[in-house]
Amino acid sequence: MASSAAMEESGGDTVANDRAKFDSKENFSAGSPKHFKKPSTASISPTLVDEGGDDGHEKDPEKNTTDVERSRWVLNAPKPPGLCQELMDSVRETIASCKSKYHSSLKNHSFAKRVISIQQGIFPILSWGRDYKATKFKSDLMAGLTIASLCIPQSIGYATLAKLDPQYGLYTSVVPPLIYAVMGTSRDIAIGPVAVVSLLIPSMVQKLVDPGADPIAYRNLVLTTTFFTGLFQASFGFFRLGFLVDFLSHAAIVGFMAGAAIIIGLQQLKGLLGISHFTNKTDIISVIKAVWNSVHHYPGKRNKKLFWLAAISPLISVIISTLIVFLTRGDKHGVKIVKHVKGGLNPSSLHELQFKSPFVGEVAKIGLIVGVVALTEAIAVGRSFASMKGYHLDGNKEMVAMGFMNIVGSFTSCYVATGSFSRTAVNFSAGCETLVSNIVMAITVLVSLELFTKLLYYTPTAIIASIILSALPGLINLNAANHIWKLDKLDFLACIGAFFGVLFASVEIGLTAAVTISFAKVILISIRPGTETLGKLPGTDLFCDIQQYPMAVQLPGIMIMRLKSALLCFANANFIRERITSWISEDNEGNAKRTILVLILDMSSLMNIDTSGIASLQELRKTLTSQGIELAIANPRWQVIHKLKLANFVSEIEGRVFLTVGEAVNATTISAKNIPI
Repeated sequence: MASSAAMEESGGDTVANDRAKFDSKENFSAGSPKHFKKPSTASISPTLVDEGGDDGHEKDPEKNTTDVERSRWVLNAPKPPGLCQELMDSVRETIASCKSKYHSSLKNHSFAKRVISIQQGIFPILSWGRDYKATKFKSDLMAGLTIASLCIPQSIGYATLAKLDPQYGLYTSVVPPLIYAVMGTSRDIAIGPVAVVSLLIPSMVQKLVDPGADPIAYRNLVLTTTFFTGLFQASFGFFRLGFLVDFLSHAAIVGFMAGAAIIIGLQQLKGLLGISHFTNKTDIISVIKAVWNSVHHYPGKRNKKLFWLAAISPLISVIISTLIVFLTRGDKHGVKIVKHVKGGLNPSSLHELQFKSPFVGEVAKIGLIVGVVALTEAIAVGRSFASMKGYHLDGNKEMVAMGFMNIVGSFTSCYVATGSFSRTAVNFSAGCETLVSNIVMAITVLVSLELFTKLLYYTPTAIIASIILSALPGLINLNAANHIWKLDKLDFLACIGAFFGVLFASVEIGLTAAVTISFAKVILISIRPGTETLGKLPGTDLFCDIQQYPMAVQLPGIMIMRLKSALLCFANANFIRERITSWISEDNEGNAKRTILVLILDMSSLMNIDTSGIASLQELRKTLTSQGIELAIANPRWQVIHKLKLANFVSEIEGRVFLTVGEAVNATTISAKNIPI
């Protein structure tokens, strides 16, 4: 405060002394052009006359003082925080926000109510469960039974897709939904195994252990992967790292889902055609080759009111096909069947987790990838249906809930569970009110495990494969792909990159391609070399791109250019410098009546600058000075002006730093007669 007061008291003398430094011979050559007014003590005197001397009109002293003060604000900005300081501030803000939130809500309550409030924050069911009514239970009961009828055959099919025994799919539809019902914030999402995750896990784990050669070791690694998946998901929510999920853009997910759907469909040809020997690879060429070799060796619009019919049709198909195979003894005539499905409650698998395995590092990496994909799908599904019903979905709580349900699931013979789009859509259409529908579904599956698993012995694998196929069209969204193409071609590149990567290489290569293209897009947009010439909009004080606004007029003798890059660095600095100099040369040669005397760089879009960027600005200043052109900068950001001051660039341009483009224009000594008003 004392320093601020001293600055105010010094008034124009301080400004005059500061500007005097830039007018000294040490800072510029004697032959430097003079197209900017020299701020001095006279410049803030009560009566101010234009240095041009043509009009002799007095200027407003308060306005002139304000312009000078604003320039000093830019130059005398405090030192910006460093990277470490920003990280520490972010952590402090998060902790302070949590403390403030809980303190404000708990300070006037007794200890018992504080405990209850904290429990309600961790377990939302304790909050909405207090207002739960019988009318809601009726809706949730019907919705839960409906999605259970869809879940049972799908879970068996997805477990087969994950190269696990059928009961593991059913196990995964019991414990995770119960955990999520207690901790989740979505009212509509249906939890359980899903097709994409069921494909993703074996595509990576089978590279460590062959499921055909050693199914027990493979199963144990899948359970360990589930533990790490849950651990990473819970960590994302606890440390508020949800932005990591956004690395998979919407376009990448659309392409990835479409490619995965086709691969999953091709994988089901093994069950549909009864092929005994099938490839473990997931790319389309290997799958088609396996099908061809196997065949070569052989001798020869919906009604919304009837949504429940489509939902229960997979279960009806299983019942009818199982009954037919049993009555005709089809298994004796070459029909492949599921055979034994182990029943009973979820057995403990804590002792099966392989933390001392030589593959634990690779398994942890797989868990991270699967966790991000599973969270992306679940949160996208949850937000879609939350927006339809008009309630808020807490992303961090969702991550913690998903994480804990998978951690507990790994202890109870479950593999990775997440939100299923197909079952969530059925749950929504069935009129679910709360997460009690998930509880009903889990109990129904549990009863089936106890009583009805023996009846699945004669279920043909072909019907399981067809059930999986019936769920795949929803994963291919051609309308979304077309929409992405119309809006953003770079986003579409990420979409088709993920699609073809999954289709012709592997699932992980498809994901890698999607993330790589998304990152490349961000980097390209951030550092893409770009400049635009600004002109003054008639009747306003605004300076805009002359290509976007053709009516904008360029001022005589002044070229104003905006740097469009967020970062001026080694990758784009020289290109931008060469573009600016070439544009000035072309403008001077192409317009004999217009000679550029001043270049004003609008740095409002430039967030940061490195040493290469500073060096390019210094070279640009030397080039312009040799041509008799003065350089000024307007509206530099905090980090930018700080680094320019450290590099003495501000001194090199004689302190010509302004808060706005308009103030930079007003500070020139070029005649204003032809400037449009």
